[in-house]
Amino acid sequence: MRQPLARELHDLLERGRDRQLRLAVTGLSRSGKTAFLTSLVNQMRHAGLEARLDLLPAAREGRLLGARRVNQQDLGVPRFPYDQAMAALEETPPRWPEPTRGISELRLAIRYRPPRRGLLGSDTRQLTLDLFDYPGEWLLDLPLLAHDYPGWCQAQQALTGTERRSLFADWHAAVAALDPTAEADEAQLAAIAERYAEGLRAAREAGFADLQPGRFLLPGELAGAPVLQFFPLPGLARLDPAERERLPPESNYATLARRFQYYQQHIVRPFYREHFRRFDRQIVLVDLLGALNAGPERFQDLSRALATLMQSFDYGQRSLLSRLFAPRIDRLAIAATKADHVTPEQHGRLVGLLEALLAEPLKDLRFASVPVRALSLASIRASEAREVEHRGQRSPALRGTSLDGEPLLLFPGEVPDRLPDADFWARQGFHFPAFRPLPLEGGALPHIRLDAALDWLIGDKLT
Repeated sequence: MRQPLARELHDLLERGRDRQLRLAVTGLSRSGKTAFLTSLVNQMRHAGLEARLDLLPAAREGRLLGARRVNQQDLGVPRFPYDQAMAALEETPPRWPEPTRGISELRLAIRYRPPRRGLLGSDTRQLTLDLFDYPGEWLLDLPLLAHDYPGWCQAQQALTGTERRSLFADWHAAVAALDPTAEADEAQLAAIAERYAEGLRAAREAGFADLQPGRFLLPGELAGAPVLQFFPLPGLARLDPAERERLPPESNYATLARRFQYYQQHIVRPFYREHFRRFDRQIVLVDLLGALNAGPERFQDLSRALATLMQSFDYGQRSLLSRLFAPRIDRLAIAATKADHVTPEQHGRLVGLLEALLAEPLKDLRFASVPVRALSLASIRASEAREVEHRGQRSPALRGTSLDGEPLLLFPGEVPDRLPDADFWARQGFHFPAFRPLPLEGGALPHIRLDAALDWLIGDKLT
């Protein structure tokens, strides 16, 4: 069959059915998932009018006709609060939307024209894009599926940084007196578990990322339930494995191990099975600048959390059989967020640092032939690039407003393009200030390279 005719027949078949894509927006707490989703929907709603999507060919060529929100498939999942997010950005002064505290979903119907004319002339097609958001804290539970209770205790015991350990001082004092072989006291276990949860919350506020279990940070309807009343047991290696197995079911060890296993099977596994196993594409958002601000121990903590987390996702090329029986993510973007918090010439260095931070996961992905792209972006731009003159020399700067309302004009500093070593941390600190969103002036939300991310994630589906 002649190739042009085969292409025309393929177009006719494609025209008879809509395309569908499921996109997971992934990232740890405060990485910018809510801002990304809000800006994505906003740009699509403005498509064909005032969208800022020059790096998305379908928009640049005038083929992207628009989008609207439609009823989602899963009626048991809350809808992503787009209207509330936009209302926050439209306030005077504008403020950042509240982060979501549970799973949410949003479905967009995107209309577009293909780049080629078919046998029937010009036509329109539709891409149904399902978007999923969930708390970054819950993501941290996925690696738990790779552990049994003793293994998890050992992994948590290995997290021994000075700053981190100090935040768990009250828990360490409480758990030191607990005998793993003694009969469990429900009130005592609940009190020690609360000390552990307090340590996790303090660590999150201090900028740490590798925090498990994630539901201790956002318990929701599980608050107060025994399933959230477990914790790692220090010094468990001193108990012989055979001796541990002989302990009675009412012992502290057996009670904690049972709760850990219940948490795995009834909280973590259903979350993974019902949500992550169904995605087609994924973007992982990373707040590198926040980690640099927080210091070396917390920067290393972020690196460890991301590397462990990415081992939990199922990446690989799709075939028809794999799609039917073992769906996997077949295209991935990894993005350093808040690129508007550094001057434009630092954006390349931000990508270099991201690739260095995730060097091992990226090697594994490329070995598995998974298409992956690293980039920097700002989903909703909060600053403007400027230049300042000093003694006849012009230097880059940013102009914006602090979260407290203070006008700022500054050079935030240089981003290292490789992993900082101890000497680097000793001679240079970081201060990348947080900006308030820019006042909206009509049209679509301002951003940096959101369109590049969209081209990578959905551009091939708009042809």
